[in-house]
Amino acid sequence: MEDFRKSEPWRVFRIQSELVEGFETLNEIGPAVSIFGSSRMQPGSFYYEKAVELSKKLSDTGFVVITGGGPGIMEGANKGASLGQGKSVGLNIEIPAEQAANKYQDISISFRYFFIRKLMFVKYANAFIIFPGGFGTLDELFEALTLSQTKKIGTFPIILFGKDYWKGLIDWFKSTLITNNTISPGDLGLMSLVDSVDEACHILSEYRRVFTTGMPDCT
Repeated sequence: MEDFRKSEPWRVFRIQSELVEGFETLNEIGPAVSIFGSSRMQPGSFYYEKAVELSKKLSDTGFVVITGGGPGIMEGANKGASLGQGKSVGLNIEIPAEQAANKYQDISISFRYFFIRKLMFVKYANAFIIFPGGFGTLDELFEALTLSQTKKIGTFPIILFGKDYWKGLIDWFKSTLITNNTISPGDLGLMSLVDSVDEACHILSEYRRVFTTGMPDCT
C-alpha cells in the first residue's frame, strides 16, 4: 500500500502548513527590509562588515531585517539587526547541503520549499538590498525585478550594494538586453546601485517621502 506521506496530496498539506506558519509568524512584524548576499562571505570581509553596519542602522531606525538565515552576508545582516533596536528575522531553507542557521535570529522559520520562502521575502518587505552573491542571490534579484516590471508588486526599492561587483551585469543589460529589445531602457530604473550605507538609507528615505508614510525614516 502506498505511503500517503509520500503522495502528491500530502505534499499539498506540507505546502499549506508552511504558508500558514509563515503568514502567522510574520504578519505583525512591521516595516521590513529583505537583505540578500553570498553565504561565502566571511566575517571581517568588506561586504560582510558592510552588511552588519547597514543592518544595524536599519534596525536602529525601526526596520525589521529579513535574511535567508544562513552564513555569510545573511549572518552579517542578522548580526547587525540584533545589535540594533529592531527584530532580526531568518527564513531558513532545507537543502541537501544543509544550511546551518546563524545565531543572530530573533525570529527563525525553516522552509522546505523555495517558492514559499521567496513569497515571504517579498510579501513582508518594503525593499530589497542585494549584496554580492551567487546563483541564489541572483535568483532573488531577478524575482524582484520581474515582479516589479510586471507590476505584480507596487513600487519597491531594489538596491544593489557594491557598484564594482554589479557593474558588469548592468553593462550587459545595456549592451545586450536593451540592444535586443528584451527589456526597455526604463527597466534599469527599477534598481539602484550604491557603495555606502548612507546611499542605501537615502534611497529608502526618498521612497518613504514620495510613496509612503508607513516606513521609518532611515537617515
